[in-house]
Amino acid sequence: MLTIGGLGFLLACVFGSYMLSGGSLEPLIEAMPFELLTIGGAAVGTFVMSNSMHDVKHTLAGFKKIMGGAKFSKPHYVELLSLLFLFSRLASTKGPMALEPHIENPKESSAFQKFPRILANHHATDMICDYLRMIGMNADDPHQIEDLMGRELKKTLHEELHGAHALQTMADGLPALGIVAAVLGVIKTMSHINEPPAVLGAMIGGALVGTFLGVLLAYGMAGPFAARLKGVIEEESKYFEVIRAVLVAHLHGNAPQVSVETGRKMAPNQHMPSFAELENAVQAVQIN
Repeated sequence: MLTIGGLGFLLACVFGSYMLSGGSLEPLIEAMPFELLTIGGAAVGTFVMSNSMHDVKHTLAGFKKIMGGAKFSKPHYVELLSLLFLFSRLASTKGPMALEPHIENPKESSAFQKFPRILANHHATDMICDYLRMIGMNADDPHQIEDLMGRELKKTLHEELHGAHALQTMADGLPALGIVAAVLGVIKTMSHINEPPAVLGAMIGGALVGTFLGVLLAYGMAGPFAARLKGVIEEESKYFEVIRAVLVAHLHGNAPQVSVETGRKMAPNQHMPSFAELENAVQAVQIN
């Protein structure tokens, strides 16, 4: 919603100031459909040329993140830390093998069923189960697990950021594509050089609309969209950093309370629960 509001404010300021200064929208309205077809079509074409079909779909799906923001808030982090507390306490008191019923079939797990939002997040569920399964297979070197999880998270973040990079690449190219549209307009104007000055002026004005749109689309839309998507993805990646922090702290032999406190510190500041909030949450949850 904030993104839409910012875009509306941007357009109101750009076109509003133009009109208040005495500018007429008629030349813009006449030229804009053709200039948008040239610039937009070229931008879409270059975007498709430079990306795989998977990346194209992934980038388009990213617009949901751009408009909606990060999907993880404080309740999500409280639930995640509560679940990890249960698992670390169970492993500490009964051994890693006690986790097997929960990680082999998460949908039937009494622990996961208490947190349906985590269960619905396949990436988070798989990550928790995979590494707890490795711990049960005696892969209990905390440095090895930390390095492995770090490389996996880095790989995932790199793949997730591809959509933002693709949008930024498009933003970088839009001003040049606007110049292409403007040059075509000038060529069209030169072919009518015998027309009266009023006609030539209107045609040159229409050609300049291409440059205007290229710059506006680049720095007013595509660039901010890319930055917004990058910020959302990086914020969401902290959710998985919490998982890594708790599991590694557990492997170092820390008490469950200390392990989840380590994970709590990895949550984004605006979503990080307080110590008291987390303590109340973990005390209220028990595994049947």
